[in-house]
Amino acid sequence: MAHPDQMTDPLVGADVVQFDDAVLDACGPELRAELLTEATMLAEAFAPAGRAEQLLTLAQVLAEDARDEEMDGVRARQLACALRCLARGAQA
Repeated sequence: MAHPDQMTDPLVGADVVQFDDAVLDACGPELRAELLTEATMLAEAFAPAGRAEQLLTLAQVLAEDARDEEMDGVRARQLACALRCLARGAQA
């Protein structure tokens, strides 16, 4: 017989938080809007078809380049989050 603790689902009632949304929410409304606008412009320039795969690839490149000293790493990671948010919207 199963132990009573094994019968309950520990995730029942838990909130699922999207990391990218949380990062953008932490930026405040003005910076969030600026990042989403910049991400949209990047998407139009480098992923004109707007497919989720293209946006995710662009986000990955930005996140990887965030380690490069020539870029502002925080900004690159924030833009990557914004692009992933756009990609989720593109999948819907």
